[in-house]
Amino acid sequence: MNEAHDPTDIPPLHGRTIVVTGGNAGLGYFASEQLAAAGAHVVIAARNQSRAAAAAAAITARIPGARISCEPLDLASLDSVHTAVASLARLERIDALLANAGVIGSPTRRDTADGFELQFGTNHLGHYALICGLLPELERHRARIVHVGSISHRWVRPGFRSAAHPESYSSYRQYALSKLAVMSFGFELACLLELSGSSVSSVVAHPGYARSMFTPSRPGIEVRPHPGRMQRLLARPFAQGKDDGATPLVHAVGGPDVRSGEYWGPDGFFQLTGRPALVRPRPHALERNAASRLIDLSRDLTGSRLPL
Repeated sequence: MNEAHDPTDIPPLHGRTIVVTGGNAGLGYFASEQLAAAGAHVVIAARNQSRAAAAAAAITARIPGARISCEPLDLASLDSVHTAVASLARLERIDALLANAGVIGSPTRRDTADGFELQFGTNHLGHYALICGLLPELERHRARIVHVGSISHRWVRPGFRSAAHPESYSSYRQYALSKLAVMSFGFELACLLELSGSSVSSVVAHPGYARSMFTPSRPGIEVRPHPGRMQRLLARPFAQGKDDGATPLVHAVGGPDVRSGEYWGPDGFFQLTGRPALVRPRPHALERNAASRLIDLSRDLTGSRLPL
């Protein structure tokens, strides 16, 4: 981890409850660890409950007294999303939702339980339905929603009409399109919340180029095999560990200087590495007409409507 930056350089979060989707591994794990270190009650919402329990154990081993709980959530199943909404709504409070979980790549096309292409269906549609369902609870506590974007949004344009059922399959394009959808929805939601007078804020953040090869190990947390020394040397100037990649996400959740509609990411070259900073997305991520059509499409596909 970059010792020049304390990832918990945010106000204490004691008494706050933060739901982290996909908090059992990767960026979600380190975001959960950092939020717990700041005093938050972290709810790890994850598909695999044994891995969620392992993540909770790893966090409490490093942070004695950390408040961690787990919630079943499979974003690739709308039935699971609806069940999780009903369960999470029984929490005493939800102060923030870090919509982090996601599928990154699949060599062949795979579909969700509801028949949507897996990456778009999980990364965007699952989170869209979750947010629609939780928004009344988030309103009660002036909560913050943090959507996790990606630098990959730079290389696709907002053509979402066939994203859930693509005629031809490109793993990279589907991932980038799913992340552009996440960002477009996040920025448009901020506008809609403001127009409706809501107290909820919507923020987008991204981790830069976060790689497992530079990520510290944690007992019981699954990591991908590290590449050889030469590949690590070549990637080092342009990549950071997932612990560092989590810091813009954590800052977006708890930073006192964060405002609805903003975009946070690393401050380094090409936003690949560095300290959390306010950054700029590509203009096409802010196209309101495309975002409005995306929300209409998401409503029709999922049956979930924003209560605004």
